[in-house]
Amino acid sequence: MADKRVNKVVLAYSGGLDTSIILKWLQTTYNCEVVTFTADLGQGEELEPARQKALLLGIKPENIFIEDLREEFVRDYVFPMFRGNATYEGVYLLGTSIARPLIGKKLIEIAEKVGADAVSHGATGKGNDQVRFELTAYALKPDVHVIAPWREWDLRSREQLIAFAEQHQIPIAKDKRGEAPFSTDANLLHVSSEGKVLEDPAQEVPDYVFSRTVSPEEAPDTPTVISIDFAKGDAVAIDGVQLSPAKLLAKLNELGRDNGIGRLDLVENRFVGMKSRGMYETPGGTILAVAHRAIESITLDRGAAHLKDQLMPQYAELIYNGFWFSPEREMLQALIDKSQEFVAGQVRLKLYKGGVHVIGRSSPYSLYDQDLVTFEEGAVAYDHRDAAGFIKLNALRLRTLGQRKRKLGL
Repeated sequence: MADKRVNKVVLAYSGGLDTSIILKWLQTTYNCEVVTFTADLGQGEELEPARQKALLLGIKPENIFIEDLREEFVRDYVFPMFRGNATYEGVYLLGTSIARPLIGKKLIEIAEKVGADAVSHGATGKGNDQVRFELTAYALKPDVHVIAPWREWDLRSREQLIAFAEQHQIPIAKDKRGEAPFSTDANLLHVSSEGKVLEDPAQEVPDYVFSRTVSPEEAPDTPTVISIDFAKGDAVAIDGVQLSPAKLLAKLNELGRDNGIGRLDLVENRFVGMKSRGMYETPGGTILAVAHRAIESITLDRGAAHLKDQLMPQYAELIYNGFWFSPEREMLQALIDKSQEFVAGQVRLKLYKGGVHVIGRSSPYSLYDQDLVTFEEGAVAYDHRDAAGFIKLNALRLRTLGQRKRKLGL
């Protein structure tokens, strides 16, 4: 049931058919003024058509917001996440999850700027994105009214959506009239594909689904060798060339694409409770994740590294579930960022047919001591005999347990 008190709403607007239908539905259902916000997160699409579409649907020019957020996205969201080595359920690099808090934050900023009393999004009632958008909105503007059309309207089929579009003179591209074989979401970090032809997890992903990577079989027969420089946990240069965060990730995407890197076929547990099958392509992020682990391996103390690994699943789950703006995520981020103070140096990698292989790492802050680990007698004072007492002390409780078992005849 529509809340007639809504006067102005800011809509996360892609310019596609679904959000264009939502735009018109908001106008007709709530009889309110609609403001559109379109974000360039590196999805690779021209955004000017979104402006023209919004104008065509009656949106005032001053109510159309289009922002290039690529640098902010990588600098303030992707890089902090990668400092934590975040992977959801062991493998997913959170490409969709990490984009949502930024979009949500901008929706609220625009709402404040234009005096809107509501925000709206096109996420469905079955997915994670509705949670991510709305948790962000409520964290930043507790009294905001959120309109989620997919949870409110009675348009339940593609035919009904098309009929609504035709009724309200919304242009429909020829390829949008039929049922899409799968849905996609893209940004500079990754592209995700799910639904329809991908819903059966027993069936291999069709070749035509892949858009960001060549198949590993078709990748070059000779490896590509690169170096990545790090400073305070963030990548800052490729092959010695300094690049901005977004340009660096874009360059890694090119290298990953050409070498068939970053494909992931995943059945994951959504926050709302169901399992879903998706195909993710994260070429640059996959390279970056391997490289960051490699530079940490020589610059992080064991205790710090192992504590990070213990906390990482919780940190990744917070991001996946939409709690970027929660105090616990911010607390974990402070710990992670503190650990990165000396995570600096260079990692050399070999990219080959879908694989990312570390072939060297160096740092002015390296904790690796060749004299200490060598089998030869080094210059560092290490008395092999000290190990006997170390082992006996660590074995004390095991010996005590063993003695009890012997007494009990176990």
